[in-house]
Order: sequence, then structure tokens, then C-alpha cells
Amino acid sequence: MTDIIIIGAGPAGLTSAIYAQRAGMSVLLLEARAYGGQIINTPEIDNYPAMPHVSGFEFATKLYEQARSFGAEVKFEAAVSIEENNDIKLVKTSKNNVYEAKAVIIATGAKNRPMGLDREEELIGKGISYCATCDGMFYRKKDVAVFGGGNTAIEDALFLSQYCNKVYVIHRRDKFRGDAADVEKLKARENVEFVLNSTVTALIAEDKLSAVEVTDKISGEKKQIPVSGLFVAIGQMPDNGAFANAVELDENGYITANESCRTKTKGIFVAGDCRTKEVRQLTTAAADGAVAALAAAACRR
Repeated sequence: MTDIIIIGAGPAGLTSAIYAQRAGMSVLLLEARAYGGQIINTPEIDNYPAMPHVSGFEFATKLYEQARSFGAEVKFEAAVSIEENNDIKLVKTSKNNVYEAKAVIIATGAKNRPMGLDREEELIGKGISYCATCDGMFYRKKDVAVFGGGNTAIEDALFLSQYCNKVYVIHRRDKFRGDAADVEKLKARENVEFVLNSTVTALIAEDKLSAVEVTDKISGEKKQIPVSGLFVAIGQMPDNGAFANAVELDENGYITANESCRTKTKGIFVAGDCRTKEVRQLTTAAADGAVAALAAAACRR
């Protein structure tokens, strides 16, 4: 029996682990993939207080090591369901294990949103990527495109512009949602071209990507842009389907909870990007982690 099971070892889940253990709770962290969540792919973090110019990998590693130093047990298993036996929560995993706890914190974050185009999944690794820092060097001295207008898209384009011959930034609007300072940096890069008020409507490929079809949202004009790689950064979506029987989800699949991080199910809490909220940033994920852990610890006592 563990006091608190935390599902997800991203910034929210790891922060929860730190706060829960400092509150005297035993903690089991379940992580389906690698610790750190999506922040691990960010080349440089500039907006986390007191930690400027740190890589996402370094940030995540320090957070992971801090949680482990307090005694958190970590198992790399995907949680596939949460069930209840009286007041005990039973968390089943992909390895057919069942773990028991008095409280559960869901901190599964979000995953990359696909474009929904024909052959998109087939071309992953053959020209389609969702992580510039992971795959960017495969396109050194080649022409590539980034699809999106938020911080991730801007960061991806800045990173790729250092290595690629040409970077097209395709955005559905004429204004960016990303940080203004980074947008200005991108505009100063001579090998970056903006394709605004446009969306990617088709992938041109035989065995690998050779071009993208782009449609102007105002005129309806279509054109093809020859590229070897397309980096997709059009937002995130939650992955909470496995817990639909245990907590309430909104129409978009996010777990319903306010700033208290309490769900409508007694003993289940939520932290980070997987919950209903207005702002999804590294700082808010950490804040959620602290709030959820303290609430779960109070529930456990």
C-alpha cells in the first residue's frame, strides 16, 4: 500500500512527488515513457523563474533526481485504468500489475496534436516529425517547414534555422501566439520565410516527404512548397481516455478540475496540462503539482 500514486513523471508529476514526500507521504510514480514529459525536448528554457538558459533535458533531470532523492519510487509502466475498492484506489498498468493507494494524482500532461491528413502517420520518420530537437539534425542543409504559431513552433523554427538551408514557418493566422521576443528573433533569421494565413492541406510523397500543399485561408489559393521535412507544432491534446470511468472529462477530453486540482471523484486529484485550465506553462504545471500533492496528503491523513 502506497500513500499516493502519481501517474506521469513530467514537471507536474515530479513536483507532486517532491511535495508529497516532504509532507511525509510515500509515493509511487508511474510513467509510460521517459521522465520529464514534453519539456525534455525544449532546447532552452528562458521563462522559468531563477533558471534562465537551462535546457529542458537538464531541467527535467534535476527535477527527477530531486524527487528520487526524497525517496520516490519510480516504475516505467503505463497506467491503463483506475478502479476503486472501498476507499482504496487500484491502479492497473500495461504490465498487468495492480498498485494500491489511498490517493491518486493524474499528471499525464498532453500529447502532440496531429494534422489529420492522409498519410500523416505513415510518413512519421520519413519527413514528418513532432520534435525538432529530436530529429532536426537529420535535415541539416535541407529545406524544411514548421507548421504552427505557438511557442513550440517558434522554438522549433529557431532551432532548425541554425542547421537547415531554409525554414518555412506556416501559420494559420497572421499573428503569432508565441512569445514576442522569440518571434522577433525568428524574423531576423535570413533563412526563414513566413507563410501566413495558410494551412497545410496535403502531404506530397512517394516513399518519403518531398513537398507540402499549402492553402491560403483568405484567397483559397493552393501551392506546393518543396521540403524534405515538416515539423508539426499545432498544439496539444490530452490522453485521458483510460481514466474516463474514474473522473469527469470535458468535451475536449481534459479532466474537469479547478485551481484546487481536486476532481469530482474523492481521492483522485489532477495536475498539469491534462486538466481544464486557461494557461498551460511550465510554471503552472509545477504550481499544480504542489497544490495537488498537498491536497492529496491532507486527504490521506
